Amino acid sequence: MWPNHSLLDLLHIEHPIVQSPMAGAQDSELAIAVARAGGLGSLACAMLSPDQIREQVALFRQAVSAPINLNFFCHEDLRLEQEALQEWRLRLMPYYQEYGLDPNQELPKAARAPFSPVHAELVEAIRPEVVSFHFGLPTADLVERVKKSGALVMSSATTTAEAVWLQEHGADIIIAQGVEAGGHRGMFLDNKVHTQVGTLSLVPQIADAVSIPVIAAGGIADGRGIAAALALGACAAQIGTAYLFCPESKISPLHREALGQSRSDGTALTNLFSGRPARSIRTRLMDEIGPLSDSAPVFPHAGSALSPLRIEAEKQGRSEFTSLWSGQSAALGRALPAEQLTLVLAQEAQGVCKRLGLAGATHAPLDQP
Repeated sequence: MWPNHSLLDLLHIEHPIVQSPMAGAQDSELAIAVARAGGLGSLACAMLSPDQIREQVALFRQAVSAPINLNFFCHEDLRLEQEALQEWRLRLMPYYQEYGLDPNQELPKAARAPFSPVHAELVEAIRPEVVSFHFGLPTADLVERVKKSGALVMSSATTTAEAVWLQEHGADIIIAQGVEAGGHRGMFLDNKVHTQVGTLSLVPQIADAVSIPVIAAGGIADGRGIAAALALGACAAQIGTAYLFCPESKISPLHREALGQSRSDGTALTNLFSGRPARSIRTRLMDEIGPLSDSAPVFPHAGSALSPLRIEAEKQGRSEFTSLWSGQSAALGRALPAEQLTLVLAQEAQGVCKRLGLAGATHAPLDQP
């Protein structure tokens, strides 16, 4: 049915579709729906406590018999320097004044924690089939603990050099994250945003450079994109933004509205919301300050000073200080239930594979629910 079965055989799933883990935008409900349709459901854990992770995985296990991917950040936990915070506060001062907010008010702490021994212990207890990482890999001892638990290790690469590094340091599967992808860039060997690579170029180069399976990510929102990824040497496609349109996603009404109005040039890479480059729908803040600013504090602390502004603006129905994560293909999005969307994507991809004569794509299309 599919030209590449490597991921399907490893995980015993039906379709080469991986639901992207999206912190703050989903819970187990989306992962369950994708898994029911035969894809790989993922749970974003970077903003969840250990108890919340246990609860969400339990809900998944109760609902469906399928593999699950638990995703963690593994960034260096850098200390926020007060001088940097003051510079950022000063840059945001005009907006605080506009909204009548106290610029010196106490700020919330950043909520994204890197993978730690506590998380490794959790993985050992839960025993997920897949553990994926963003921003490289954790320390070698933690990677070894994850692998000994029986989980496959995946991580994102934004360059060929990163993919080779990941393979050399224990990754079992590479996610080739093209620059079109929404949300945070997984870059970790350097911070050169201007040299980031598109999916169409990145996937075949990584596939040629490593000997482990490669999953394509970035700008893939329909069956044409999935088939293209498979033709380029990927074993599957990871899809994020397309699933934000589904009723199972937990994005705000403002985010959903912005996605519905998206266009091909409507996003940009920005570090304003977190301190790391990430692709968002353009907002007033991004347009006025510039999407990338040296004033933004280190990840994940940039968002703390924006939080009061975001909350106040959202009360007024405005998203000018809200991170509206989105890939470049949001205009292709469809507001379907996630299980149905997964089957539609698989059906479309099979049709394109068959027309292209890709090996194995000879079976009848799937029935939709």
